[in-house]
This record gives sequence, structure tokens and C-alpha cells, in this order.
Amino acid sequence: MTVTGTYELTAFDVSDIAAVTAFYKALTGWEVVRDVGDWITFQAPDGQQVALQQIPDHVGPEWPGQKLPQQFHLDLLVDGYQAAAERAVSLGATRLAEGASWITVADPAGHPIDLCQRDGLGDATGLYAVTVDAPDAAGLARFYAALCGMELAYEGPEGALLTAGTKNLMFQQVADYNPPKWADPTRPQQAHVDIIVADLDAAAARALELGATRVDNGSANFQTFADPAGHHFDLSL
Repeated sequence: MTVTGTYELTAFDVSDIAAVTAFYKALTGWEVVRDVGDWITFQAPDGQQVALQQIPDHVGPEWPGQKLPQQFHLDLLVDGYQAAAERAVSLGATRLAEGASWITVADPAGHPIDLCQRDGLGDATGLYAVTVDAPDAAGLARFYAALCGMELAYEGPEGALLTAGTKNLMFQQVADYNPPKWADPTRPQQAHVDIIVADLDAAAARALELGATRVDNGSANFQTFADPAGHHFDLSL
């Protein structure tokens, strides 16, 4: 397998970055490792990172349904998911759904979060994975596995899981998926994937070979593409 890049993180779009940053700080206790005003990066205890990117005209997802789909969501691990959901709501989240060992809430920007029970964590909040919706979850997982050299750890009818060290990227099978469309405000992206590369031209050529579509030439340091399901990702030096 030719490894083109390294999955760094997923960045979620928000219109009020200060408010959403405060929400995640209070909910997770994660460390902020980068703050440049319009970009905030959080680091979970195991080293996985998630970012917030300020987009002033961001239109959040409307859950459920595919008119303004979620596209991405966070799977967080907590010991005491009922209490964690109550805390999230007190901080500004909206309760969406509940299962046998999980509760789904939406953050203040509308992005869903699954709060999943994991015994023994104490007060810590873990990041299991960022989960990406797709009409062909297994196919999209194989795309990112080839692009980033990640291991396909699980594949089933409901989705697939990629791993690389402590990093997890999960893909969820969604019927009638409605992809984002670059620069179309009626079909906004909700998040994008950042991939670090050593050779931008070679990585771009590989991404196109695997089925990506170029959507923005970017700069000398990054280029933006859409994956086969329409999600945007940046290749960056």
C-alpha cells in the first residue's frame, strides 16, 4: 500500500467559535493545543485531536433527515452517560436520541455527539472516533485507508472503522445521503478532514487516482478535495 499522508484531525464548522469552544472545554475538559482565533484545536487524553473552525455564515445540521445532514459526528466515551447528557444540556446542548448505553445530543452549533458508556473512565471524557456518514461506508473507509495508510479494523453492514495508533476514524452507512457541495450555501459542509503530507503534488495526484475530486487549489501549502462521498478534505504540508 502506498501511504500518501497522515490523518491529523477533523475540523467542525461553527459560526460562534467562542461559545462552542466554551461548551467543549466544560463538557470534556480537553486541552486546547492550538488557538489562532478562528481555529481551535482540542486534544483528548489519548492524543487524538478535534478542531473547530469559525465560518461566520455556517448553517448547522438539522437532525434527523438529509435536508441539512449531519455529515460527521463525535463518539465520546464517558462513565455515566445519563449524567453526561444532563451536563451537556445544561451547557447548551440539545438532546436528540437515546439508546441502551448512549445518548445523542447536539452541540450549540448543531453537530451531533454520541455520549457512549465506558466503565472505568472516572471523570475523564475519551474520544472513540470521529464518524463520517456515507452512502458506501466500506468503500469510503477503503479510500481513506489507502490515502492515509490506516488499518481497516472493522467492516460490517452498518459501517467501518479505521485505526492508526491511537487515532480512529469511523464510517456510518446512511441511506439517501445528501453530500455537501463546495461553495453552495444551501448544501454546506459541516466538517472536513485534515491530512498531513510530505509532497503536496504527489499526494494530490494519489488522491485523484483514488477517486477524489479537486475543489480548490488552495495555496503552496494546502489543497482541498472532495472524497468519493463528497466530504471535503485538505492535504497540507
